[in-house]
Amino acid sequence: MRASLLQIAVNEDETVEARRARAVALVREQAGADLVVLPELWTTGAFAFEEFDAAAEPLRGPTYEAMAKAASDAGVWLHAGSVPERGEDGRLYNTSLVLSPAGELAASYRKIHRFGFDKGEAVLMGAGREPVTVRLPDSTTLGVATCYDLRFPELFRSLVDAGAEVLVVPAGWPERRRSHWTLLAQARAVENQAFVLACGTAGTHAGVPQAGHSIVVDPWGEVLAEAGAEEEVLTVEFDPERVARTREQFPALKDRVLGLEPPRT
Repeated sequence: MRASLLQIAVNEDETVEARRARAVALVREQAGADLVVLPELWTTGAFAFEEFDAAAEPLRGPTYEAMAKAASDAGVWLHAGSVPERGEDGRLYNTSLVLSPAGELAASYRKIHRFGFDKGEAVLMGAGREPVTVRLPDSTTLGVATCYDLRFPELFRSLVDAGAEVLVVPAGWPERRRSHWTLLAQARAVENQAFVLACGTAGTHAGVPQAGHSIVVDPWGEVLAEAGAEEEVLTVEFDPERVARTREQFPALKDRVLGLEPPRT
């Protein structure tokens, strides 16, 4: 399986429309890949809280339309990162889009864990409720999470329980906590014996320098590929069947005790 992580730079001197057009061109250049991944909130910037309301769009809004066409043109599965979605209930959500090679919406995921500690995203956006997986025919099953979700292992365990073998994490992770980004990506891979594809942004938005350093980790926690700090396309080839082999060779998941049954009262 060949995956390309598009570590796009999000800077304040570029309009959303220009960045969207640039992302479309980058996706089209990945023809031949099986999976392409964009970062979290790359249209606005994950820390540009004041822009969320004005930039919000319906699920099938301009970013969806542009990314659906790009996925179809390139013939790739596309995790189009996330956008500030305005739901039918009028609330904002941090929503990821997964598109098929035909440009169809295969799944959407509203971020469950909102960052901000009672400010920013945590109060401006509603919380998702449901973990989401996506089956890629004849290939693998993706488990979808977003940025701050990476700090909550129970979500990833639920994705594995639903069949996920490749955990995809778009993010807008700050540079000041880059060591956590790498550590947590490896931890989620090791404890779930799954591949982790974590795609971040480069650049600086709302005055917050971004970590970059998108990373691909195998089920043993080994780093297969890692980007630098600047805008970059990180491409890696890996074998999803290694997940089943790893879980058979070292069957730690079979020894789980907690979380399998409701607690006795």
